[in-house]
Amino acid sequence: MTGKPRHVAARMGRWSAQHRKLAICGWLAFIALAIVLGGAVGIKELSDADAGTGESGRAVKMVAEAGFESADSESVIVQSKSLTSRSPQFRAALADLSRQLSRTAGVRNVRPPKSSKDGHSALVDFDYAGSNVEGPLATVERVGRDHPGLFIAEFGEASADKALDDAVGTDFHRAEYFSIPLTLVILLVAFGALVAAGIPLALALSAVIASLSLLSVASQVFPADDAAESVILLIGLAVGVDYSLFYLRREREERAAGKGPEAALEAAAATSGRAVLFSGLTVLIAMAGMLLSGSNEIISVGIGAMLVVAVAVVGSLTALPALLSLLGDRVDRGRIPILHRLRNGTEPRIWGAVLERVLRRPALAALLSAAPLVGLAVLALQLHTVEPSFSSLPHSLGIVSTYERIQSAFPGKPEPAHVVVRAKDVESPAVSAGIAALRERSPRPSEVHVNPAHTVAVVSVPLPGEGTDGVSMQALAELRGDIVPATVGRVAGAEVAVGGTTAESKDFSELLRVHSPIVFAFVLGLAFLLMLAAFRSLVIAVKAVLLNLLSVGAAYGLLVVVFQHGVGESVLDFKSNGGVVSWLPLFLFVVLFGLSMDYHVFILARIREAVDRGLPTEEAVAESIKATAGTVTSAAVVMVAVFAVFATLSQMEMKQLGVGLASAILIDATIVRAVLLPATMKLLGKWNWYLPHWLEWMPRLSVEAAQS
Repeated sequence: MTGKPRHVAARMGRWSAQHRKLAICGWLAFIALAIVLGGAVGIKELSDADAGTGESGRAVKMVAEAGFESADSESVIVQSKSLTSRSPQFRAALADLSRQLSRTAGVRNVRPPKSSKDGHSALVDFDYAGSNVEGPLATVERVGRDHPGLFIAEFGEASADKALDDAVGTDFHRAEYFSIPLTLVILLVAFGALVAAGIPLALALSAVIASLSLLSVASQVFPADDAAESVILLIGLAVGVDYSLFYLRREREERAAGKGPEAALEAAAATSGRAVLFSGLTVLIAMAGMLLSGSNEIISVGIGAMLVVAVAVVGSLTALPALLSLLGDRVDRGRIPILHRLRNGTEPRIWGAVLERVLRRPALAALLSAAPLVGLAVLALQLHTVEPSFSSLPHSLGIVSTYERIQSAFPGKPEPAHVVVRAKDVESPAVSAGIAALRERSPRPSEVHVNPAHTVAVVSVPLPGEGTDGVSMQALAELRGDIVPATVGRVAGAEVAVGGTTAESKDFSELLRVHSPIVFAFVLGLAFLLMLAAFRSLVIAVKAVLLNLLSVGAAYGLLVVVFQHGVGESVLDFKSNGGVVSWLPLFLFVVLFGLSMDYHVFILARIREAVDRGLPTEEAVAESIKATAGTVTSAAVVMVAVFAVFATLSQMEMKQLGVGLASAILIDATIVRAVLLPATMKLLGKWNWYLPHWLEWMPRLSVEAAQS
């Protein structure tokens, strides 16, 4: 290799190319070791007690420490439009159901049926202490077949968890099956050759596999939430392909310019390699914001995202240059003629034409491009957060239909509030009187469960509404603020906490309300400082933050249009619940801010490189954006395609996540980077590189090194 840039990315690339077999074998050994370690320790999942927050979190911990017999409460609804619970056919079905449930392994305490007010529905409650809920589900299904004129189905924590786990598993596999082939097709179009297209995908998949295994290791200290695996796949494919594209495209560009294999790889390591390192650092800083969320669930997702970004960066700076050195020009093998010509023809001319018009009238271009984004960002002020509930899940899941039937016939039954009372003896006269007063003031009949040591009692109080809507929240506020303090809360020596789905939703939203400003300030502040140090320009740093905020704000606005106002319900196959899931705005901000910085750093690095070679800012902008247009477009299309797959999944949260990410990346890579960025840079001219004299002391942290 020629030239000796001394920064870490160049040194890593140089060493990997010189010791390519060792670097490639080392990467494969790292993946194998991660798989072995992950398989050996297994994944430690986040428990309900660890995931809880606020008062509801205390309630869950009190129950977990109370030593209740391990049993889930399940309910079976028997329903008919024409028959009532007094009719012989209906009564025979109830008797058969109770008899067969009593004979099912793990089922205990089958309670007498309860009839609804209109008499057309009955509910049979029982406890289940088995390890697999398939037994009672099979029993209920068999009874349903024996009584075809009635609707008979089961709902409860165990059966709901099974149905949701199955749905999540199906969604995850669907995301794998669709996102990987889509990514390969896009890369084939981008490179026009099988080998070149396969390299970024192979690196991304290896990073995902290693990170999923490392998540198991990390979970021994920070238990993992189910969503962490989906996020690793989502982010891993996006950044893994991005970083490989940046590196590989620059190496191919240098070869096309006439440099030899070693010199081209050296140039790629010194320029795009450093940009990858810097971009990865920026993304990691953004992802680290999730560690300040106060929620163990979001922290778990943040750890997963940071793992896969870090692994992808390491692979891009070691295994990738080693592989490119090994292959040389053979990286272009397996050319597909039509796609290869497309790569060398259409795309640059399109972006060149756009850029010429933008630079000819920068003020008009900036105004026309910013106006719709600002409009969407203003709509984001209407953003309303809600908690996910069974009613927002797709009705293709049988458990959802069952839930809604029970909710309609027995309001508040599926998701009651749990008033947890802890005392030396919850059956003492004082505590018993307090619990009795609580039950008297409850709007609906309640149930009481006491642990074997008689130290904890759980009073299940049905709440009106759907569990997470305004009606339920108002009832919870009354329960916490009025009923509990006036009854069992007044008993000396008794500790009381209100939990349940509604309380958990309320406490989680309150947690995010308190911690979100901290996360936003952390991410914005560190990103600003990093950009300031990298480009030694106050204007560049401020503009980078503002443009990223504009992209995120526009994505929020689109979420409001689609999921609050229901535009596109039939296309995306969902029914609007009037809001956006509460954890999504913070998560989207962190992820989008990190990913958007990728493109910003990559483009600005090329512009700065051209300026350092002596080009005027306008010429540097034109040359750099034309040179990076193909890479940015390809990388963005991969991201948008992967994220769009998630918009087709069954869960509302995943749909919102997919739409939010895909739309923001599309906006960022087109309107912001291809129009707003060059327009504002031309308008600002030499002010782009303004650095106050009192900041001259900052260390010089350049992103790219100019190549001769």
